[in-house]
Amino acid sequence: MVVAADEKAQAKGEQVEGKAKKVVGGAVGNESLKAKGQAEESKGDLREAKEKAKDAVRPK
Repeated sequence: MVVAADEKAQAKGEQVEGKAKKVVGGAVGNESLKAKGQAEESKGDLREAKEKAKDAVRPK
């Protein structure tokens, strides 16, 4: 399903972008950027978990 693939790709994008912000924020001592990165990464994790749950429920 195209929508599910888009959701999975968006989840990965959020995870990667969030991780990058978190690392950069930590490296430069910017706690705000680090926190925003953590939040974005968590959002991606939640979206990915939701998609995995949907896949588990779908008949194969």
